[in-house]
Amino acid sequence: MDILFQTGFLGTRAPLFMDIVSVIVALLPFLIFGAITLAKNKKYAAHESVQKLLFIVTVIVVAFFEYGVRVAGGYKNLMEGSTVGHNYFIYVLIFHIIIALITLVLWVMTLHYARRYKRQKTLPGLYSKSHKKDGQRTFIGIILTMLTGGWVYALLFVF
Repeated sequence: MDILFQTGFLGTRAPLFMDIVSVIVALLPFLIFGAITLAKNKKYAAHESVQKLLFIVTVIVVAFFEYGVRVAGGYKNLMEGSTVGHNYFIYVLIFHIIIALITLVLWVMTLHYARRYKRQKTLPGLYSKSHKKDGQRTFIGIILTMLTGGWVYALLFVF
């Protein structure tokens, strides 16, 4: 496991685990867009499977990230070498965490209601418009989470 805490592959001060998580998070909006495209092409079963898989993988990646941060000694240890002020970093980190948590709640709710509507045989159908809006909100949240996560990464390991 020590290899996870050696310098990563993105050319910054970040440990390997952080680079792995960052690349996966950066790819997530594109993968979600692919899943949305499946729904637009009326491949609803594939859309459902890919969305569930992406959600499960994302939860695992977040758990891996949290484990890595804890083992690395927390954000203060990861911040060593950064020229960014502590208070500024904390505000950005809190902003990122709020967006990420809201996005997680939206994603869980979107999946929950999609499952319910599918069982009721109203998706696709009666609830397609509301599901689409829920999905759009979640997608925007995923993009914002990716962007603010990149901001946090840059503050920790680039500046």
